[in-house]
Amino acid sequence: MNGTDSGERGLFSALLVHQWRSPWQYRFWMAGWIAVLIWGGGGWIDQLRHGLSVTGLDNRVVWGLYIGNFTFLVGVAAAAVILVVPAYLMEYRQVRKVTLLGESLAIAAVTMSLLFVFVDIGRPERIWHALPLLGSLHFPASILAWDMVVLSLYLLLNTAIVLVLLRAGYRGETLSHRRLMPWIVAAVVLGIGIHTVTAFMLSGLPARPYWNSAVLAPRFIASAFAAGAGMMLLLFHLLNRLSAFSLEKGVVSLLTGVLTFSLWITLYQQASELFVHSYGATVHTVATQWLWSGEGGVAFVTDSVRFALLLELVAVVVVTLPGLRRRGGLLMAASLMTVIAIWLEKGMGLVIPGLLPTPLGEMGDYAPTFTEIRISLGVWAVGILLFSSLARAVIGVEQGTVRAFSDA
Repeated sequence: MNGTDSGERGLFSALLVHQWRSPWQYRFWMAGWIAVLIWGGGGWIDQLRHGLSVTGLDNRVVWGLYIGNFTFLVGVAAAAVILVVPAYLMEYRQVRKVTLLGESLAIAAVTMSLLFVFVDIGRPERIWHALPLLGSLHFPASILAWDMVVLSLYLLLNTAIVLVLLRAGYRGETLSHRRLMPWIVAAVVLGIGIHTVTAFMLSGLPARPYWNSAVLAPRFIASAFAAGAGMMLLLFHLLNRLSAFSLEKGVVSLLTGVLTFSLWITLYQQASELFVHSYGATVHTVATQWLWSGEGGVAFVTDSVRFALLLELVAVVVVTLPGLRRRGGLLMAASLMTVIAIWLEKGMGLVIPGLLPTPLGEMGDYAPTFTEIRISLGVWAVGILLFSSLARAVIGVEQGTVRAFSDA
């Protein structure tokens, strides 16, 4: 998978020219998110000056909006498997046309995941201790070490795959299926692995009974596929309307099917856990009962998970009934509702109650501060800018606008 230096420079130079010659709407879009990034960076500088006291976190709720975004985005990154498996392992050629966009979404999602961990650290200059080969990871004993390893490898592998396929398209070459297969299999394994290990990192904490569930990892994967399919439907629909990208019906059918089944499985797993935690009241079920009842000072979190459940129920009805999901507007609305619901459910509904009650039996409400929201939007701006740049590059190469020996 190695190429010549001249070939790499030619590709990158052509992509830079392609970015520079972009229409004014694209430049306006990018400039807007650059402004959000700078604004969010200012919030992060404020956090560095004053510490995490500017957030809604305290000694009871030590994880909040940042780690909630982290768990959600790890799932979005893992959802690239939805396209990779049918495109290369099942040789579904219609899907192969959008695989690079799915891989680009995975790169942006993993990048944001790592950045959310970075901004959550009170002493970010020490992040190098968690980097493979540089720091002291306590590998293999620490589950966190495994999480950092698989996330780093997944990011590097997806970046390599995208660059190699872009270079091949730029040169008009076709890579053999046999040559790509080992890298594709590795990407699939790591894609499932990054979310599984993240779930293990939570469920392996013996002092947090809310997370001590064998179904947590399968629940992570199911919700990841639902949110990932919904996000890809939204992004592909936007690209179809705003660029030269053409979305085929086969891709829509595949993603809609994955969204439907994953959403049903997610709701079934939630219902199973709610039954277990509600039927027999023990010390292990206190967090669940307080989460859904709103008693004990968790009103903000309770409202979030109730709203998420309502969105999931409406979305699953739309995508299940053929007459409704065939309507493009309703399908996009259901996709958006799914993404928002999973974001709330894996953020407010998973991270916060897992930290409560404290060993002293204390409960504490949590709501993100303006600074947290500002920094989070800055991190999201990084991901949106990265995906937008990659998507423009991918579409330019696949449409033939960016080619070797071409002035375009």
